[in-house]
Amino acid sequence: MSSLDRVFVVGAGPVGAVMALALSRRNIPVTLIESEKEPIEDQRAATVHPPTVEMLAELGLEEEAFSDEPSGGLQSPIFHYRNRIDNELVAVFDVNVLKGEVAYPFVLQWEQYKLVRAALKKMEGDPNAEVRFSTRLTDLKQTEDEVQLTVTNAAGESEILRGRYVIGTDGFRSSVRRLADIELEGFTWPERFIKIGTTFDYLDTDRGYCTRNYFSDPDEWLNLFQVKGNGGKGIWRGIFPVPADEPDESAMSVEGVQRRLQNLYPKSGDYDIAYHALYQVHQRVAATYNKGRVFLAGDSAHVNNPIGGMGMNGGIHDAVNLAEKLADVWFKRADDNVFDRYSRQRRKAQIDFVQAQSIANKKSLEEKDPAIRRKNLDNLRRMSEDINLHKQFIYRSSLFDSLRMANEVE
Repeated sequence: MSSLDRVFVVGAGPVGAVMALALSRRNIPVTLIESEKEPIEDQRAATVHPPTVEMLAELGLEEEAFSDEPSGGLQSPIFHYRNRIDNELVAVFDVNVLKGEVAYPFVLQWEQYKLVRAALKKMEGDPNAEVRFSTRLTDLKQTEDEVQLTVTNAAGESEILRGRYVIGTDGFRSSVRRLADIELEGFTWPERFIKIGTTFDYLDTDRGYCTRNYFSDPDEWLNLFQVKGNGGKGIWRGIFPVPADEPDESAMSVEGVQRRLQNLYPKSGDYDIAYHALYQVHQRVAATYNKGRVFLAGDSAHVNNPIGGMGMNGGIHDAVNLAEKLADVWFKRADDNVFDRYSRQRRKAQIDFVQAQSIANKKSLEEKDPAIRRKNLDNLRRMSEDINLHKQFIYRSSLFDSLRMANEVE
């Protein structure tokens, strides 16, 4: 085998790990490159929608995903929409209504770092898979026949790696995208989001919450989800907006964090805080997902607000789509014009569905006009109470429609 018969994947987050696993299982030699010294315990994405669960199962991750151990996920078929002003339960949606129609009729709350660990473990001993930590991409060139990556290790030593293709899965600040000169088009929201994790169990309260909750509020909307965490107690994650005029220091202070949780559910004493993080939120899509022998997937190609849990799922859908097309070209079942189709398909999924839906989700939860808010809430209730509309809502919000319509693009 030529030294060029290899694909490089840059960035060992959930999309990169799945990308590498999908390629190795198709007998394509792959090297996964990560600048960190080890997989990081990133507390961002956790929601895995049903079609994504199916993809992970097909990659051999079903046992790890459904494990009863803390390393596994939490099955969460039900989610609530509430009016936070008076805790009115507006609508209950249940993915179980699709039982018999889809393979996995539930959402899996599986933290992204656990998915990464499971995928990396699955590749151990695979001669097609190599993982290189403490390796930073510093330059990228491509010719008609190959890609050339200049990388630097922890000691500052440089090396040139040569292969057939490179895939950027290295996040919003993607070095691959920057070095390939691909524009990331869109905008940044003026407010920031804060994610707060607490071991306090909201199921033990009198509020009637479930494991996935969306709260509409003109002043401070909220998402509240449960994940397993690492300690056996479980972690509840709240995602709150931070107004543009609120200083970072105030939002991240002990008082700021406690205030937001106490406003959600007042209790005696402080909340135990597992973690908290403040971040900017973008709605952006790369101008193209392929340029010669360079590809983008996941946050390197698209970013969106997290309401609805669509970002990581869309990235995994990118990875599975691209792995299939790379295998077809690699084993001469197709020529390389299928890569343009990859870009068309996955950009459509992102622009027409993920971007549109995540923006609509945010605007609906934060709506300030009382009449429009009431109309939105009544519409959610109506959809939840009509079985056909209920199913349509699930198919769209769980990205079944996105996947189907994107895959139909020629």
